[in-house]
Amino acid sequence: MEFRLPRPLIKRLWRAVVEFELLEDGDRVLVGVSGGKDSAFLLQAMQLLAQTAPFSIEVAAVHVDLGFDASGSTQIADFCEQVGAKLFVEHTQIAQLAMNHRTQNPCAQCAFFRRGVLNRLANREGYNKVAYGHHLDDVVTTFLMGQLYSGHLRTFLPKTQLDRCGLTVIRPLVYIREHEIVTALKQLDFVPVVSPCPLDGNSKRAETARLINQLTRENKYVFTNIAAALRQGSHVELWPSRLTKQEMRSQHQKVMGAVHNAELADQEE
Repeated sequence: MEFRLPRPLIKRLWRAVVEFELLEDGDRVLVGVSGGKDSAFLLQAMQLLAQTAPFSIEVAAVHVDLGFDASGSTQIADFCEQVGAKLFVEHTQIAQLAMNHRTQNPCAQCAFFRRGVLNRLANREGYNKVAYGHHLDDVVTTFLMGQLYSGHLRTFLPKTQLDRCGLTVIRPLVYIREHEIVTALKQLDFVPVVSPCPLDGNSKRAETARLINQLTRENKYVFTNIAAALRQGSHVELWPSRLTKQEMRSQHQKVMGAVHNAELADQEE
């Protein structure tokens, strides 16, 4: 069955491409495909962009087998054949490395190692861009997680230059909601691969996403308000940067010296 996207989704895909300059003539784009709904949708979307773009781009898929007993590689290969995308499969032991790390969060470790595998493959095979399936819900969830668990105001960027390896990471789905992806994929004969990870659905990311959904059910503007806060130039009132010890000493002398001088002036009067 031919994959078709509603016009609003096509317009938002192209908005991301144009606004953030995600694609240009001659790009060779490697799409990370896990077997989940987001990466499956991204691969379809990238194929549509390649077919309709006024310039030439090449798209291929890569699946990183993390080393769990059930990887879903066969199902993913069948899907990529259906879509008409070349597929690379990289077999790893990332699951064992991430789960047995003594100090680091296993999800963070897994993501770190997967990015390394993708980047090496892209360089090896001559691809200049890597595409990830992060959608708007992922962007908003990451933004709130940074505040709750790291004290940072940051999230996924639509486009990131990786100077060390010479690649560009793009996220074409940043204007598309998760529920829109679910609806769009219903027209395909595609069943998402069940994640073999024992932490799936039990991570801080999943917990934060549930919190946002709960708050949005109570107030429909919660999600859009968080999304609006992502933008530079939005209304911001933040404390100044924390002073260093030396800066604090100088500030102390300045403030206390002013008080002392004021007391001396009062005494002279």
